[in-house]
Amino acid sequence: MDFTVDKENCTVNVNREFAAPLNLVWDAWTNAEILDKWWAPRPYQAVTKSMDFKVGGRWHYHMKGPEGDIHWCLADYKSIDTEKEYQCLDAFCNEEMVINENHPRSYWTVAFENKGDKTLVKVSIQHKSLADIEMIIQMGFKEGFTMAMGNLDELLA
Repeated sequence: MDFTVDKENCTVNVNREFAAPLNLVWDAWTNAEILDKWWAPRPYQAVTKSMDFKVGGRWHYHMKGPEGDIHWCLADYKSIDTEKEYQCLDAFCNEEMVINENHPRSYWTVAFENKGDKTLVKVSIQHKSLADIEMIIQMGFKEGFTMAMGNLDELLA
């Protein structure tokens, strides 16, 4: 996995190749039942409350920790080009989808590249400021996202 921070453009870039065909990898990123199996870093578990994967739709879910702690999140889908790319605006929120203004929102572009029996996923996460990136990194984003990518590898195997 390639994880870089572009400080000048306030962007986190992650490139990860998966040993699975494009259609399976796309489904893993866009189907709530499959996302719930890998999205959260262990021992956390992702639990989808609702998902409407379409432009203008939303994915509302939480990550549940081993001690019962719950962290709600929301993704607002902005564009979708099937099996090529989707974009969404991500946020921490509460169970009623009220955005937590104490945490930064981020704009995700998730691109998929067919490599035959493999698929390259390129994730670009745009933030408003370098301070926002530093906050997310301090919260453990790099470690958590790395673990989630490993979970997806296992699921696709």
